[in-house]
Amino acid sequence: MIGTFVNVGTIIIGSLVGGLFKKILSDRVNKALFIAMGLAAFGLGINSVVQNMPDSKFPVLFIASLAIGGAVGTMIDIDGRVGRLTSRSSSDSGSSASGPRLGEGLVTGCLLYCIGTLSILGPVQSALNGDHTFLFTNATLDLVTSMVLATTYGVGMCLAAGVLLLWQGSIYGLTLLVGNFITDTMMCELSIVGGFLIAMSGLGILEIKDCKTLNFLPALIVPPVWCLLFA
Repeated sequence: MIGTFVNVGTIIIGSLVGGLFKKILSDRVNKALFIAMGLAAFGLGINSVVQNMPDSKFPVLFIASLAIGGAVGTMIDIDGRVGRLTSRSSSDSGSSASGPRLGEGLVTGCLLYCIGTLSILGPVQSALNGDHTFLFTNATLDLVTSMVLATTYGVGMCLAAGVLLLWQGSIYGLTLLVGNFITDTMMCELSIVGGFLIAMSGLGILEIKDCKTLNFLPALIVPPVWCLLFA
């Protein structure tokens, strides 16, 4: 769980830096950091696709996964539900008088840190292969995100690190328990779909195209189900 511990540490560090030095971190600096992280996420996603595509046993499975996952996620409206959840506390009539509340920031932060392709696939890769690349990349993204959030909500955003530890730790432990059912073929197909989702996240961070990546998260379920049934 080295990658998870690093991820937790970056959230704590980012929250402390953002909360204590928020006057130094101007909007221009924050924007530059997000551009850098968007490029990194996009590049990592494309790299995952290119590396795993030649080994795919089902060359069109990723198309079906993205189509089915996107349709299901859009019907459920995952992106909209998460957006409404993060903005619910900000609509509180009392928040305008006392400033943004820490609770609002913690809800937003926990969702941003936990509900994402890197945060889900990272612990799986770490448990099966000892590969922490996704988690280290996610840690860098969360470092920037936590700094930005802490400039608004304060150093109390460190508390979100505990939620991330429980989330990724649970995925890591579950993967160790069911590791015998996760084949190389399944991980290959899952990495291709995950790569596309990570690239989509990068496009969103760069503000090139809002792909509503959260709506496509169900696509990650299709490759494991397919492999368990037909591989």
